[in-house]
Amino acid sequence: MNSRQDQLKAFDRLLTIMDELRAQCPWDKKQTMESLRHLTIEETYELGDAILDNDLEEVKKELGDVLLHIVFYSKIGSETNDFDIADVCHSICDKLVARHPHIYSDVKVENEEDVKRNWENLKLKEGKKSVLEGVPRSLPALVKANRIQEKVAGVGFDWEAPNQVWEKVEEELHEFKSEVDSLDQDAIENEFGDVLFSLINYARFLNINPENALERTNKKFSKRFQYLEAKAQSLNKPLKDMTLAEMDVFWEEAKKI
Repeated sequence: MNSRQDQLKAFDRLLTIMDELRAQCPWDKKQTMESLRHLTIEETYELGDAILDNDLEEVKKELGDVLLHIVFYSKIGSETNDFDIADVCHSICDKLVARHPHIYSDVKVENEEDVKRNWENLKLKEGKKSVLEGVPRSLPALVKANRIQEKVAGVGFDWEAPNQVWEKVEEELHEFKSEVDSLDQDAIENEFGDVLFSLINYARFLNINPENALERTNKKFSKRFQYLEAKAQSLNKPLKDMTLAEMDVFWEEAKKI
């Protein structure tokens, strides 16, 4: 692997290229933080895909794209004298040191859970009014639910054992089924949300990341469905003209693959 000197040299090269692009490229000169925002979100999801696919070569490339965006925002910040890349680095370094007193001070911890609790308590001491302030409003609902539960668990608001959480799942399922029978659409949606929230909570107790689990299922379903489409095409028969029984034959084949 590269030495620290080579790593710093590579980072300096990126900073230099960013300076040149911002000064000379018509597209790069035009960009603002607002115009880059949606592209940053897209790059982050592409990195997430590469991680789930365990494609390390692609992970390397996508990390580069995300790093470029960090450097880009920092360059824009420097042009208005608000901050530059050094300020960004020092900011996160200062936060890491302050949030890890068990490394950089004399605080003692026994395990990972102690670290999480200290982290949330330190954030409150820094002036945050709620532990939930650290959950971005724009997060997708599934990810947000998981983060909310992790945050409140960090200050002790949590179930004691997985079986208690599963009992809650069963309770919510029963309430959901009752509302389905009532045909009240708003109530059905509310109870369905409660079912999802409780399942996400149960997943946390099983050390399952619900976002990753669902995305893996999305990928699995997509591959199987595309196999089904390919088989139908090889028969010159549109899917809409096939019976469910016919489609199920190819679906089972895809599962075996």
